[in-house]
Amino acid sequence: MVGGNLSLLIAVSGSISDLDYTDKILFIEDVGEYKYSIDRMMRNLKRAGKLKNLAGLVVGGFTDVKDNDIPFGQTVPEIIMEVVKDYDYPVCFDFPAGHIPDNCSLILGKMIDLTIDTNFTNIK
Repeated sequence: MVGGNLSLLIAVSGSISDLDYTDKILFIEDVGEYKYSIDRMMRNLKRAGKLKNLAGLVVGGFTDVKDNDIPFGQTVPEIIMEVVKDYDYPVCFDFPAGHIPDNCSLILGKMIDLTIDTNFTNIK
């Protein structure tokens, strides 16, 4: 598992701190961002080829999300699914990790198994 705060992943893209996303499960979360900014950052990851070879995507808390006076027109899950719709890997939403009160710990860099079905998500 790799990832973390979406804004910071974009900030380190192309630098010595950039991550290898290939065959990894990507975890993303963020706080205080505008919907259009989330869309831009997700499309940036896609255009950089970071999303095409993932093993899975885990979406944690996107808290205090803002919208413009003219609404963006999509929810955060809709934005993310629109960007990754062409890929064939599991996507989990609302995983309890990120800038949220009940924040579960994730060990980035650890080998994990991700199981998603209609009733539950399991990371072990």
